[in-house]
Amino acid sequence: MSDQAAVLESALLAHAQSLAEEYLADAAKVQEQTVADSNKRLRAEEERAVLAAKARAERVYQQRVQAADLELRGELERARWSLIQAVLDALPARLAELAQDESRYLPLLEQWLREGAQAIERGELIVRASRRDLQLLSREWPRLSRESFAGKAVQLSAEPLDSSGGILVASADDKIRIDNTFEGRMERLDEALQRAVSRALIPAQYDSGSR
Repeated sequence: MSDQAAVLESALLAHAQSLAEEYLADAAKVQEQTVADSNKRLRAEEERAVLAAKARAERVYQQRVQAADLELRGELERARWSLIQAVLDALPARLAELAQDESRYLPLLEQWLREGAQAIERGELIVRASRRDLQLLSREWPRLSRESFAGKAVQLSAEPLDSSGGILVASADDKIRIDNTFEGRMERLDEALQRAVSRALIPAQYDSGSR
């Protein structure tokens, strides 16, 4: 009986050892899988963190690009208006130069005189001009009165106009006026002058906008 007991004990020990080894192998597999799953989760979290960081960096970059673009546009707009204003500020001096050139200035006065006389639907008109231009117009008045007024009675006022140049044509009752003095035209055509100067300074902007 003692031999049988020894054999049985040995068999039980061998079975127990086999079960222990099987359990240890399963535990190792579980541990390995657990570690693999943890590493996979960590990699996924790292990838999400990297993507989130990239997205935040891209947003910051775009915000800085937009801010720089707005600042640059503002500076360009201020520079453009400074150039436009500089040109407009120089315009009175250019007009004064024009007024000194009789060969160019007298035809211009005649044109404005005809336009004013035609625009005012009255039979009697008064023309006023600066003291300097009164002398020029008085000298030419006999010819102008024959050529420009289409049968209307037009009188050249002897009272000088406070103006740097140009003429003012008015009805005899002074209720209708066509102001073609330099000052009147610059005020009336201010927006058109700004557009013309801007187009001359930055033509590409208008060319692209017209497409």
